[in-house]
Parts: sequence; structure tokens; C-alpha cells
Amino acid sequence: MKNRIITVIYIFKEKYFTQTMDHFNFNSMGNGTFSQRYLITDEYWKKGYGPIFFYTGNEGNILEFALNSGFITELAAQQRALVIFAEHRYYGKSLPFGKDSFNIPQIGLLTVEQALADYAVMITELKQQLAATDCPVIVFGGSYGGMLSVYMRLKYPNIVAGALAASAPILSTAGLGDSRQFFRDVTADFENVAPECRDAVRGAFHQLKELAEREDYSCIQSEFSLCKPPSSAQDIHQLNGLLRNAFTLMAMLDYPYSTHFMGNMPANPVKVACETMLSGSDLLTNLRNTAGIVYNSTGLLTCFDLYNLYLECADPTGCGLGFDSLAWDYQACTEIDLCYESNNVTDMFPPMPFTEKDRELYCSKRWAVVPRPDWLKIQFWGDALSTASNIIFSNGDLDPWANGGVRKSLSSSLIAINISGGAHHLDLRGSNDADPVSVVRARKTEADLIAQWVKMERTRLRQSS
Repeated sequence: MKNRIITVIYIFKEKYFTQTMDHFNFNSMGNGTFSQRYLITDEYWKKGYGPIFFYTGNEGNILEFALNSGFITELAAQQRALVIFAEHRYYGKSLPFGKDSFNIPQIGLLTVEQALADYAVMITELKQQLAATDCPVIVFGGSYGGMLSVYMRLKYPNIVAGALAASAPILSTAGLGDSRQFFRDVTADFENVAPECRDAVRGAFHQLKELAEREDYSCIQSEFSLCKPPSSAQDIHQLNGLLRNAFTLMAMLDYPYSTHFMGNMPANPVKVACETMLSGSDLLTNLRNTAGIVYNSTGLLTCFDLYNLYLECADPTGCGLGFDSLAWDYQACTEIDLCYESNNVTDMFPPMPFTEKDRELYCSKRWAVVPRPDWLKIQFWGDALSTASNIIFSNGDLDPWANGGVRKSLSSSLIAINISGGAHHLDLRGSNDADPVSVVRARKTEADLIAQWVKMERTRLRQSS
């Protein structure tokens, strides 16, 4: 890991771009600006000619995404591209109002539209600065970043020639789909390792429920090594959320080698989790140890602090921790619709509903906003994408986000790639000896399509000049 960080820091230069605070209101901030961070490398670039590979940063520190998207630099070396990783406003070091960015009303400038405009302006100005005005631009992104890549191609086809959207749940986050799908698919990952693994998880949660109903809080504290005994139904709800979140992360990050992305994971964490769940007859101890794979990977924690390790928010799949979690919670309260539920029928988790009404109540209390559930469908086309072009939708069949995205090709230039044995945007990761053949093939297809798009864009630019 250390070597990879050194390599990324060595290859990339960290820079700051003077960005407009509010692209859509000329009065609110005057022409106020903030410093937006980006990472850039021209290590492989054929100056003034090679394409520009632009990563549309998502909900976190941009260095994390650069460290875990080695495919982009590998492809840049092949296709002699300039590489830019841009940090999303309100994340990492790109805070428009510093520490005050998460206050109301300052948080109001955190929208998908503002972020896309940031990227469009940054690309345009950097192309001029770098004498690269005729260099075709391809955008890349994973997860929410993949959604942004799709949206860039839809909204700014004048700037962006094509998009690789890895594990981008553009349908489910626009309220299109089944609210039970996500946790059903998390469950399926564990069930596919062994049906008895699913049964053990369900059984452990049932035992926890029985202890909670008896209000045997001291027993719950000792079984789960909690720092403080729970004392209310709210504490039990929090414990259930923390435990469910561990399984969510292991399903998403079920890579065939150990990783350091959104925490530290062993190789094949779902398999490791199932071995742990089936390692003896004490299901509650097994459940605690399984959660420990995520929350205590170092083995240094002596107890679990319920409210510090996991934050409940408007995203039932988890908002993360720190400032980034505040920004994502706000986005989940406004444009990004994440009303996913577990119900203990189609999944192995305790019933934890999260309806549009629940979302509305939480968001008005937390951020003084009312979500607009239909807005993404209107603004970014929902499933009516057939008039778009030059977008790859890649998904891994182990990823619980996959079925919230596009799984079937919609035309000859809207191409779905399904990666057997692939977890969350595995194809964006650098190549590894443990990669399944499916992802090696997927990357080859992606590379070929991107080369074609670059060629087509060169032809278009020549004809229009």
C-alpha cells in the first residue's frame, strides 16, 4: 500500500483550480470563488495531442479515488493521455466555505448540477492553459462518480466525447426500481457462498432481537463488546444499522485481494465473513467477530463505540464518517434518492424501513430541506437514455449496486458490460494477478471503445475546424 501511495503521489501533482462558487445565480455570491483540488499527471501524455482522461470525483477525498483507480493510468500509458482526478465540491480539501461549508445556508451550493458545472469549467480552462483545446476528453467515474460521468456526457456532450460509468446506480438513485433490491442483493452474495451463512446471520439477528425484547442490555453489551451498555430501542436500532452496514461494505468490496479503500478489507471478505459466521455455535459471538472484519481490522479496538463507528443518515447503505458524511447526507436529502429497506423476508437483516416519508421527516429536521424524489429523473433522463451515446455502463455481479444501474446495452454506443465475479467498480482498479478473466476482458473492451471514441472525436473536431 505504501508503495502505491508513493507512486500515486510521485506521478500526480496536487493543484488547485479557482472555481466559481455559484454557477447559476449571479447575485448570491457575486463572482465568489473557492479553491478546488485536482490531481494531474502528464507522465504519459503526448502533449497537445493525446486524449484527456478526467475522473469525475465523488463523495470523498480525491486521493482515495486516485489510489484505487489504477486502470485509468494504465490506460493513459497505452493511449498517451493526460490524466486529471478532480475533487467534488464539499469533499476532501475542496470546501467552498472551509469549516462553515456544512452550515445552513452555505451547504445549499452542494448540488449535482454545481458539481458538473465545476467539471465542465475546469476541463475547458485547463485545456486552454495546457494548449490542449483539440484533445478529446473521456470522463471516468465509479459509483456516484460514475453517475456524474454519465451526466457529464448527457449535459456537456460539447465538452465530453464519452464516459466510462463503473457501478453507477443511475436508476435506483432516481427512484426507479425496487426499494428491497439493495439488501436482497447484499444477502445473495453471502447466500451464494453458503445458504447456511445467510441462515446464521439471520439467526444471530433474531437472537439479538430476543435479547432486546427482554431488555437484557448487559448481555448485549458483553456479546458485542460495546463500550457502553445500550439503554433504549434507539440504541438497538443503531446497533442493527452498524451490523448491517458491515455486511454491506463486505459485499461492495468483495475483491479477490486485500484492499485499503473505504477501510481495510481482507481478500474475498464475503467468504471470510461466512467462515467467521459458521466458526462455532455461538451466533452472537460470530456476528460480533464478523462485524470486526470491518470495524476492527487492526485488532486494536477493545470495544465498539456504537455512535462513533457508524452514522445513521439519509443513506441506509452508509454515509461514512467525518465531514464527507455530512456532505453525502445532504445530497441524499436533496437529489440522490436512497430509500432502500431491509425487511427480513427478501433479505437476512432486521426489518428497517426507510420510506420517502421517513426521508422527508429526517431531512426537514436535519437540514431544513424537503427532498424532490422526481428531480433526477427529470434532470438526468432516468431510464429514457436512448438518445444519448458513447457511454459504457459496467457492473460486477457481486456488487449490490449493480441492479440499480443499466445492465443491458441500449444501443450500439450505450454499452452495458457485466463482470462475472466483480465487486464495486473492480474494472477501475489497477490490474492484479488475482483478477478474474471477466474483468481483464471488460477492461480490454473498455479500452477499445475509448480508443474508438477518441478517434471519432478527432474526426469531428477536424471537420468542424
